[in-house]
Amino acid sequence: MNLILMRRIRILHSFSVVFLYWQTSSSDSDPRYANVDERKRKRMLSNRESARRSRVRKQKQLEDLANETSALQKDNGLLSEKINIAAQRYIEMENDNNVLRAQAMELTDRLWSLNSVLHIVEEVSGFAVDIPEIPDPLMKPWHLPFPIEPIMASADMLVLME
Repeated sequence: MNLILMRRIRILHSFSVVFLYWQTSSSDSDPRYANVDERKRKRMLSNRESARRSRVRKQKQLEDLANETSALQKDNGLLSEKINIAAQRYIEMENDNNVLRAQAMELTDRLWSLNSVLHIVEEVSGFAVDIPEIPDPLMKPWHLPFPIEPIMASADMLVLME
């Protein structure tokens, strides 16, 4: 992009040099410019050159802003894509958590049932049976009811249990 800008500046400069040369050569032969004194003519040329530089500067600023706009749009697209991916992962994790909660509730119910069977066996047989205590998760929500061990679970396991 910078190369294109440099070419445009060179072309504009070439045209301005040709124009200035044409102006100075034609002003000598043109009677309209015969009365214009040298200082005024130089001032006009200086103003034209200043205006040309100003146009080139504005064009460069415009191109810089266009480049910045396209870069920001590209970044915005990447961020939108990352947000969509994160939202999809969140939904997947939420679904996995729901499956795990359902499995934990089912396993807790089964443990309650097994503990009640063990109580009955203990009463009937007279032998002391070690019955694990099932903590109430509502009393201590931050404490895990079971030792921390990795649990491998999937949605397929829920289907198999039914």
